[in-house]
Formats: sequence, structure tokens, C-alpha cells
Amino acid sequence: MKEPFPTEPIEGIWQIEKAELAGEEMPALVAGKIEVELTAGEYTVRFAGDVSDRGTYELGDPADARPIILTGVAGTNAGRTIPAIHRFVGDNLHICYGLDGVPPTGFVTKAGAALFLAIYRRR
Repeated sequence: MKEPFPTEPIEGIWQIEKAELAGEEMPALVAGKIEVELTAGEYTVRFAGDVSDRGTYELGDPADARPIILTGVAGTNAGRTIPAIHRFVGDNLHICYGLDGVPPTGFVTKAGAALFLAIYRRR
């Protein structure tokens, strides 16, 4: 089994600054209410302080476009596996999720694509 790369930079509580789904920007009033906590291989999504989704995550090899695989345990994504890619741009964390189970190939969404792109800032 290969050793995962360090998780510390991604761990913490992240607030959405900006997000888009299938090419449509999420309204700022909604985005501002969503935070994600990543700690020790587990994630929790809160909307307006209430837990809406939680599960586990696993980071891939840093040489492979920084993949992150989320597996829903409870809430809106229970039973789903969502492939994603992540990167850091300055102090922001960008994650692009393949909501249809297909790993994203870039940090962009478009109409008709089941892609969700979120730009987070650390809280």
C-alpha cells in the first residue's frame, strides 16, 4: 500500500467564497452559509450551522492532479462516492467535484456537466 501524502494543509474548516454548478454561479447568500470541515480523513458539510452531509475522504498521489475521493456516510450524499480534484491558489482551496462519479479533468464547469467547483477560504 502506498503511503499517502501529508494531509495537514487541507485539514481545517473551510468557508465557500464562490461556487458554481454546471456553469451557473451559486448566489453569494447561499455560498456564505456553507462550510466544510476536513479532519483526519473525515468531512462534515454544514449549511447555516446544521450538518447536511458527512463522510470520509482520501487524498490521492500528488503527482496525479491532486485527487480527493469523498464517500458519503450520512446526509445528502450518503452511499455516494464523489471523485474530485483539489489545488491551493494562494490561501484558497479549490475543489472541483464530479457529481456524476466521473473524475473532473480541470477546475471549470459548464452547462450540462455534473461538475461543482467551490473556492474555499480557511476559517
